[in-house]
Amino acid sequence: MSKRILFLTGDAVEVLEVYYPYYRVLEEGYEAVIASPTKKVLRTVVHDFVEDWETYTEKPGHLLPSHVAFADVDPSQFDGLIIPGGRAPEYIRSSEDVPRILRHFLEADKPIGAICHGAQVFAALKDSSLFEGRTLTAYNACRLDVEALGATYTTDTLHVDGKLVSGHAWPDLPGFMREFLKLLA
Repeated sequence: MSKRILFLTGDAVEVLEVYYPYYRVLEEGYEAVIASPTKKVLRTVVHDFVEDWETYTEKPGHLLPSHVAFADVDPSQFDGLIIPGGRAPEYIRSSEDVPRILRHFLEADKPIGAICHGAQVFAALKDSSLFEGRTLTAYNACRLDVEALGATYTTDTLHVDGKLVSGHAWPDLPGFMREFLKLLA
């Protein structure tokens, strides 16, 4: 039976951080399911780094249909979870269904990949003990979010801690997906 990978995202997801993993998962022959607060066509964004800016720029990206609403997700039906970045994580983490979904993957010790701002979604969990003693990376602006979880932030652009793969930003996607897919094998 093919593995099923859940993508937890919403509007303003970074285009490369959702499409690249989505197509890599499909390329491996796995099923990729995009979940969002409501089942709809999502609007992605393009984040880029400009030499003389202290942060990234943002432009509209491609449209992306989601397959299921968070409320309809049964996390026990999935083998892994990917949380793309962009601005989506800052608002999807307030969804009442996100803690239930995250808790399942963490407690069942299933592979989880969080890239860029994706680590912000973990704030939905009120129990920081799930991250004590763990190390992860994220976009540098998310350092305080990672530390608020009780985790150690690393400036490495890619980090694997048990079944948790974290990446700094979209340029790190090749290593991020390589490590995530290794955990699924």
